[in-house]
Amino acid sequence: MDTKKRKLITLDEFTIQETRKFPHATGELSSLLRDIALACKIINKQVNKAGLVDILGKHGATNVQGEEQMKLDIFANETLINVLQNSAECAGIASEENDDFVAFDDVFSFNSKYVVLFDPLDGSSNIDVNASIGTIFSIYRRVSPMGAPCTAEDFLQPGNKLMAAGYVIYGSSTMLVYATKIGVNGFTLESSIGEFCLSHPNLKCPEKGRIYSVNQGNTCKYDQGVKDFLNYCMDKNGKDDGEPLSLRYIGSMVADLHRTLIKGGIFFYPADQKNKSGKLRLQYECNPMALIMEAAGGIADFGAGRILDIIPTELHQRTPIYIGSKELVSKSLSFVAENSIA
Repeated sequence: MDTKKRKLITLDEFTIQETRKFPHATGELSSLLRDIALACKIINKQVNKAGLVDILGKHGATNVQGEEQMKLDIFANETLINVLQNSAECAGIASEENDDFVAFDDVFSFNSKYVVLFDPLDGSSNIDVNASIGTIFSIYRRVSPMGAPCTAEDFLQPGNKLMAAGYVIYGSSTMLVYATKIGVNGFTLESSIGEFCLSHPNLKCPEKGRIYSVNQGNTCKYDQGVKDFLNYCMDKNGKDDGEPLSLRYIGSMVADLHRTLIKGGIFFYPADQKNKSGKLRLQYECNPMALIMEAAGGIADFGAGRILDIIPTELHQRTPIYIGSKELVSKSLSFVAENSIA
């Protein structure tokens, strides 16, 4: 395609076009997605000038996970809550930064169909070193009765009930990627007009890949199955071209998964001796990323089954995860099947 003749399609235009494909669609989900995009534009503005204002560094408190909060964590969390509270399409939210979910207390929210869960700033340990960070979100259709506040059961649905999920990566460019069960599309923020514009239509994760992404410094804590897979990744024997795979690890799930989605490969965060249930959060990180990867043709597994089929029992539940290209994820599962802590 001649890029000079290519028409820019904004996120708003795209979601309207998609809604028209479904005769019974009301447009509420599209409106909610645009609200999330607005919040992320505000966050992006602060991320871009983080070194010039007093939002770098530690906040001096810890979140419900016991992790030290950064100032930008707090800003991102408050921004998403404020925007979604003013949305007519959101009944309530749950954030990785908060102890419990928040049910919005107004007549519009009581009659809203959806709840939103999010990690407001994934990879916040990278803030002070100017590495890529991001926002992860997921949208469920509520199961509690309309006309009243949302309840805990709305937020404790398995990932296979997700209506949509996505992430925004604040990197060399700012990009929003979101998925429904019918596909994945990417939008890059065009700063001159302040709009997310379609840049990566119908994203597909390559079936094969040569990059593995894991905190290899934890190898001594992993079970034997994971160690065997790591040895496979580093060993040139058995590879078609006689070369080992390449290790790439940023330490921000958004950044590592974005690369995996575009280039193929595997990202995995296994259970270990210290974190026997895994470390990443099911509802805020793993489920939304699993929906995106599966919709793009990849696999997301916890070592003994599909991530999206896990029935959550706690809002801040954790899980191991193996996610990415079909070939490498399947290979990893063959190693961990018999010996995995998971």
